[in-house]
Amino acid sequence: MYSKSIFSHDEILQNFHSVKERMNIAAQSVGRDVNDIHLIVVTKTFDSTEIHPLIDHGHLDFGENRVQEAEQKWAGLKNDNPEINLHLIGHLQTNKVKTALSLFDSIHTLDSKKILVEILKHINRPSSVTKEFFIELNLGNEPQKYGLAQEEIAILLDDPQYLDKIDFKGLMCIPPYDAEPSPYFALLSKIANKFDIKYLSMGMSSDFEKAIQFGATHVRVGSEIFGSRS
Repeated sequence: MYSKSIFSHDEILQNFHSVKERMNIAAQSVGRDVNDIHLIVVTKTFDSTEIHPLIDHGHLDFGENRVQEAEQKWAGLKNDNPEINLHLIGHLQTNKVKTALSLFDSIHTLDSKKILVEILKHINRPSSVTKEFFIELNLGNEPQKYGLAQEEIAILLDDPQYLDKIDFKGLMCIPPYDAEPSPYFALLSKIANKFDIKYLSMGMSSDFEKAIQFGATHVRVGSEIFGSRS
């Protein structure tokens, strides 16, 4: 069901430290403090045995794409390590909202009003643990991708039915695959500044250093640490 890393556990830790050092260099290049940037280690498809070295090393932020996989993998791990912050970085289906709110500390993919309406139904349940919500924007206007259009964010943030109940901490984007990412990172940063939004979830294995230079507060890195997925 799950993948094994092509790397040994020692190599996974070496890769992790390499990514952290690259983050530090990128932050220093623009006068930022790397401690203000969260490394979300993306563990989708990987077995929990591949994750343990990083948990044992003290890393706290991990990301998953699918609610069902995360529930199977992380429920026990979070019980044993309650300080872990689990981030949902993949599309959230409406029928998974209740489960997601009980498992993920942060949800980065609020991509429609439909999903927001569903969240409002469950957000005040005692089982809900989600503390941070990110609005996902589809800045490339790609029809195959989820996310709000740029012009929709002002309408959303002016709607009191959401603002009174959902604390929008950040914005998230994934630039078009074959495009230079810098303009999209710059645009997301500009939008965040305009609406006084604190966090920016942007940058993955191939471009996290550029994302940091444009203000990313959360970068999502998996393959640079675990290798490619089978």
